[in-house]
Amino acid sequence: MRITMLRRSRHRFLALLGTAALALAGAVALPGTAQAANILSNPGFETGSLSPWSCSGNLGSIVSSPVHGGSKALAGAASSSDNAQCTQTVSVQPNTTYSLSGWVRGSYVYLGVDGGASNWTTSPSAYSQLTVSFTTGASQTSAKIYVHGWYAQGTYYADDISLDGPGGGGGGSDTQAPTAPTGLTSTGKTSSSVSLSWGASSDNVGVSAYDIYSGSNQLLSVSGTSATVSGLSSSTAYSFTVKARDAAGNTSAASNSVSVTTDAGGGGGGTGFKQAAPYLYEGWGDPPNPTTVMSATGIKWFTMAFVLDSGGCTPAWDGSRALTGGVDQTAINQIRSAGGDIVPSFGGWQGSKLGANCSSASALAGALQKVISAYGLKAIDMDIENTDEFENEAVQAKILTALKTVKANNPGLRTIVTFGTSTTGPTYYGNRLIEQAQSLHAGIDVFTIMPFDFGGGSDMYGNTVNAAEGLKTKLKSTFGWDDATAYSHIGISGMNGLSDQQENTTPAIWTSIRDWSNSHHIARLAYWAVNRDRSCPGGGVVSNCSGISQSTWQFTSITAGFTG
Repeated sequence: MRITMLRRSRHRFLALLGTAALALAGAVALPGTAQAANILSNPGFETGSLSPWSCSGNLGSIVSSPVHGGSKALAGAASSSDNAQCTQTVSVQPNTTYSLSGWVRGSYVYLGVDGGASNWTTSPSAYSQLTVSFTTGASQTSAKIYVHGWYAQGTYYADDISLDGPGGGGGGSDTQAPTAPTGLTSTGKTSSSVSLSWGASSDNVGVSAYDIYSGSNQLLSVSGTSATVSGLSSSTAYSFTVKARDAAGNTSAASNSVSVTTDAGGGGGGTGFKQAAPYLYEGWGDPPNPTTVMSATGIKWFTMAFVLDSGGCTPAWDGSRALTGGVDQTAINQIRSAGGDIVPSFGGWQGSKLGANCSSASALAGALQKVISAYGLKAIDMDIENTDEFENEAVQAKILTALKTVKANNPGLRTIVTFGTSTTGPTYYGNRLIEQAQSLHAGIDVFTIMPFDFGGGSDMYGNTVNAAEGLKTKLKSTFGWDDATAYSHIGISGMNGLSDQQENTTPAIWTSIRDWSNSHHIARLAYWAVNRDRSCPGGGVVSNCSGISQSTWQFTSITAGFTG
């Protein structure tokens, strides 16, 4: 959230297309003849899960339309920084010729074998078949088959993939499955999530992943021995099992089953998270001493802006100030010494953003983890704005997948997404963000709207309430929540005094918004920014005062009265 005078558009263009036709190393002996038998597992994705396929950035999913055959197909959400490659490793015989084929749909879709031959198609609007022939090396016992889209070309589809030839039968090929995970137990739950842990499996080569199931549905895959399954319905019984998987695609038997009933969602208990946290920005606007503000107002939390990319998917305050050891850490130490805490905000309107620039969801999760670990955080906020993040559905998916990853790896961490809105609720891209959060089971705790810069209208109280009610309606229809649960996942982040478009949120209006927020038990109340929480009637839209008549820290004092 930045005022308009500081905004600058940033456009990113990626365009590279090329063919890949790499030959496998030749063998001295003549290659054997492949016997026609598909040795891939789940070749048509009819199990309804990805296993044993593995997709980069968690960008693969199973869909029921469009399909080539059967009732299921693979969808890969290729983005500007991730081609959504999905792979399966199988055992093969050395010095043998294999035939690979598959049906694909989308723009620039590739089918091939890792380190060897590939084929691709341009932009079919219907399914088109790709075929590849390759010969294994003299001592080769496994092959990794892949399908992927191309950068910034959107979602591709694949179905009925076949690798015809003899399966591996010796020569060191890995056909041994891991042992089953043991001691699966629930370590915590909310109205929308269940945390699980289990004992590690063993394998002759090594376990590469654990797949979590509810019934026959695979919910997610993780590398460790714990996970949080999110996006669940309140007051609902779920049964979970876990299977171990190795790099060759061998899958263990299921663990013991554990049944868990999620908590009730009524009475504002959907997230169990309440936060009054106005923005504080150390990079602009005569930053005040936070302990002075805390002492004068009673505020405990601040949203610290902004963590950006300093290059190479490396987090830094404002993209230029060191993550630790500078003015931002000094402010955080002061806040915590005074009994408060902070939630960092990643992104904003301008600058080089981690969500747009990190190469994959896993890389972005690693960048977020650096900040989480540096400060022992309880919550993080992704401020998703502008064309590079908010209006890019693939980047939205990358951000949500990364948030899902760090939430699973940091039990108890709360995740917040902040985005713009219309006067009646989420825009197209806001709706898409919410829908992707549900489909990815991202487990977002708070969906925070920014009800200002509407493009007209002066009823800031009415517009804010209407926007929040529109968000509630969307959350209910997407997640199946009741009113109370939906409200408990809502946040409001306003702009005090004059907005970029000369809308005026007065202290009286902000008090009314705060009171409405308390009466509806929403999760979070914030505003942009404490730096501006000072009087300058007639001063216009500037960085260090509100442009209206008010008392010093008045908006922060009002915000401190938010209890949810």
